[in-house]
Amino acid sequence: MGRLIMSIDAFDLNFRLMNGTDYNISLGIGTAIFVLGANGTGKSSLLHRFSVVTQGLKRRVTAHRQTWFSSNTLDITASQKRQYDQQIFQVDQNPDSRWREEYSAQRSSMAIFELIDAQNVRARNIADAIDIGDVNGAVNKAKNNAPLSVINSLLHNCGIPITLSIQKNEEIVAQKLNYPPYSIAQLSDGERNAILICASVLTAPPNTLLLIDEPERHLHRSIISPLLNNLLSTRTDCAFVVSTHDISLAVDSKLSLTLLVRGCLYEGNQVISWDADLVPVDGIIDDDVKTDILGARKKVIFIEGEPHSLDFALYNLIFPNISIIAKRTCREVEHSVNSLREMADLSWLSVWGIIDNDRRPATTLDALRAKGVHSLSCHSVESIYYHPEIIKRVAVRITSVTGGDAVALEAGAIKSAISAMVIHRDRLCAKASEHIVREAVFQHLPTRKSMMEGAPINVSISVGDIIAEERNKFDGAVQASDFSALVTRYPARETHALGLIAEGLSFVSRDAYEASVRKLIEDDPTALSFVRSLFGTLCNEIGISEMVAS
Repeated sequence: MGRLIMSIDAFDLNFRLMNGTDYNISLGIGTAIFVLGANGTGKSSLLHRFSVVTQGLKRRVTAHRQTWFSSNTLDITASQKRQYDQQIFQVDQNPDSRWREEYSAQRSSMAIFELIDAQNVRARNIADAIDIGDVNGAVNKAKNNAPLSVINSLLHNCGIPITLSIQKNEEIVAQKLNYPPYSIAQLSDGERNAILICASVLTAPPNTLLLIDEPERHLHRSIISPLLNNLLSTRTDCAFVVSTHDISLAVDSKLSLTLLVRGCLYEGNQVISWDADLVPVDGIIDDDVKTDILGARKKVIFIEGEPHSLDFALYNLIFPNISIIAKRTCREVEHSVNSLREMADLSWLSVWGIIDNDRRPATTLDALRAKGVHSLSCHSVESIYYHPEIIKRVAVRITSVTGGDAVALEAGAIKSAISAMVIHRDRLCAKASEHIVREAVFQHLPTRKSMMEGAPINVSISVGDIIAEERNKFDGAVQASDFSALVTRYPARETHALGLIAEGLSFVSRDAYEASVRKLIEDDPTALSFVRSLFGTLCNEIGISEMVAS
């Protein structure tokens, strides 16, 4: 008994969320959605659900499992093809089909059959029109490119220099440049994968839901990304669901939705619900920001630094179960936080930012904090690693193993560090004063109203007095041996002070000392609590205590 074929305008993709509510996505003809997630999050199970419960024409494309051609000829009959079609349809209803492939060879043979059949049907239609004298009809039918011609164009556009053609005995052969033709069975895994994806998509009937599972297997991103985009633009009479691990595929597809899948819940051996969120169509989110949030947890902190910087390593310890995303500058952090917080469609995403203090005035810091961008209470992240409280705890750890006086070890290291900063007193004070002077100038910048009124602008700043006051603060901290004030207020990393701290505590390098600090924070809850206290209200906003308790 044949299957009922329905013609519909949109496909109803529904599934259950882990919170017990039902989620519904209406995927119209000519649109696509990327199902993005890590291994084990339930992507393949979700695709299987869409394949089973969604009404209308559907075709699964699992080319990553079909890495060979048994032949390059039409080795099955039309009757066998129909039989395989029915058998594969039944097998695909089984939940095990999300990971087990029983018809790999048959799917490949069916792809070859459909390619050759599509070529033959086109040729017959043109010939029939000519036979009845309908030359215009024949010309119009010839305007529809043959599937092999379309595939060749797609392959060339994405950097695969292969031309396919049908030779005698209905054999499909491949040819590179001016070299002799050869069997498509001899193609590389990636080339075969690309051809199978193209064949499956291009020979699908109109109004088909195409479910493509992990197309990036065997194919480099520089190939699969343009290939997918070209297929999507070629088959605007179909709808696409693409399951992938590759964030860049979702970013590169400018007009597609993205469904983030973070996890799933099993009942027996079947997935019954998913943790998923829908990201809106591109054009709303910048490419770089979209790349950041795809695959991220629901809570995200953008930090000022590099992916392998001191900031990144430390913040992953301080804020567990939160995605830490490094940005090169404070401006990039502010942009990322602001743009994501302004998007109502991303209500499931909670976003904050952390930037260096850099002697910003309190009014500026308050304004940033109101927008979710927090600054360190100290000058920079080194001020955390080399805070006297942290130095003291590291010294205690060392002497508990090696023996000796922890207080004396700490005092000696800090004394050396202060001496190193004193050498750079004038430069450090001048740099600190620079921020104050700049802010004073900015406060006197003319407004539009004052410009229209033509009022004169007179700015008088006593730079000497500002520097003198800064030097008094510096000298006072030195006299009091207050390394905390020095490391909090001035960029100690621009002196030898931090290296002398590491050396004074018997570490071979700063890297070794900083690694020991991270280990301390990982092992000692009280050290972790102290470091978190340096971030003001941020931990409360995030709900860090509740998160740790869970």
